[in-house]
Amino acid sequence: MNDNPVARWSVLILVALMMFFAYMFVDVMSPLKSLVETSLGWNSGVFGTYAASEYILNVCGFLLIAGVILDKLGVRFSGVLAAGLMVLGAAIKFVGISDWFQTTSFAAWLGSWWTEMPASAKMASLGFMIFGCGCEMEGTNVSKILAKWFKGKEMALAMGLEMAIARLGVFAVMWIAPIISNHFGGSIIAPLGFCGALLVIGLINFIIFGVMDRKFDSQLVEAGLATEEKSPEDEFHVSDLGAIFKSKMFWIVALLCVLYYSAIFPFQRYATNFLEETLAIDAASAARLFSCFPILAMVLTPVLGGFLDRVGKGATMLMIGSVVMLACHLCFAFLLPAFPSKALALTIIVILGVSFSLVPAALWPSVPKIIDEKVLGSAYCLIFWVQNIGLCLVPLLIGKLREGTGSYFVPMLVFASFGVLAFIFSVLLKKEDKKSGYGLELPNIVKKEE
Repeated sequence: MNDNPVARWSVLILVALMMFFAYMFVDVMSPLKSLVETSLGWNSGVFGTYAASEYILNVCGFLLIAGVILDKLGVRFSGVLAAGLMVLGAAIKFVGISDWFQTTSFAAWLGSWWTEMPASAKMASLGFMIFGCGCEMEGTNVSKILAKWFKGKEMALAMGLEMAIARLGVFAVMWIAPIISNHFGGSIIAPLGFCGALLVIGLINFIIFGVMDRKFDSQLVEAGLATEEKSPEDEFHVSDLGAIFKSKMFWIVALLCVLYYSAIFPFQRYATNFLEETLAIDAASAARLFSCFPILAMVLTPVLGGFLDRVGKGATMLMIGSVVMLACHLCFAFLLPAFPSKALALTIIVILGVSFSLVPAALWPSVPKIIDEKVLGSAYCLIFWVQNIGLCLVPLLIGKLREGTGSYFVPMLVFASFGVLAFIFSVLLKKEDKKSGYGLELPNIVKKEE
């Protein structure tokens, strides 16, 4: 079935749209921050705690459980479960923000303890925690789905397109949420409900995918490429996780991942304020300036994925991406403060976007080459778990350094140091690949012999 381009690309669209909707829901309240604070009585600290709640359960171990569920019960069950968790979390968050909830006795009880957090924020954080479990689980599930359906085909291009579509959700909600809110007289609940309804559509998408995937598995059985009952050797066991932890390549990839993404996503949180202070411009202008970063990454990632599919050089691409990221953060630390100009800032931001295309495009399609397929879901979840730890801790470190030094010079050096370490691990990755022959430098598309 995956030999049919229409079938496999339809699968991509179905699962990518779910991640598009998920990314919209993640940031639906970000452009409404001022309205949330005035309407619900939150402050910046409360908003920050709410935002961090998305990662809490994942860091505490849910992603480890998610990996076992994915490999033990398969992509169909895991996909629907993850989508269901997102819908459940969205519903709890919707209730917590609603005017009706604020008048209930349960809300009064919630507000009677830990009074720094209003009852609405506690309910919203609970919902966001549950949603975050589903979102991260679905992200790993989608990676395994694409690895299955695009095996020996345009895997890197498919993963690149999925990432591009998901990132487009962030830009969409930045425009759509304020429009919906203003249309309903400054409502917070309206854009939240809209994005929640999209998550329900995403759940339906995964049910449709499940029908297609079941048929695909039946065809694999008929073709003798799989069996209905797995042999003891092919059956997933929890003890197989030990093989992942013992894998040198797994730890190289996981540490490369956390180092690289810790220099990108936490930087995004401070980038607008950094540009605002360094260039002496207003926050709106700084935000528009930095918006060029993810746009270029969104465009280039599928292109680079196509290059990887046909030419290869994945390990080399990781090395180049790490060097580019290092150079950009050094320019932010030294060059831009010395020569503050929008043109120079835009140039550095655009080049950083190239780095953000190089590394993800090469990183995620490389995992199926180094990890046994029966534990692939667990491997993705473990990588995401390591990444989530970094994404939780690095913003706290950067915030403390910013507060302690009064400038962004030291934080930018910290981001640059992550680039140095990422480059070292990318060199180790290429060296290990050359030694063991994982094929990271080879193209993903396997040409069939005539």
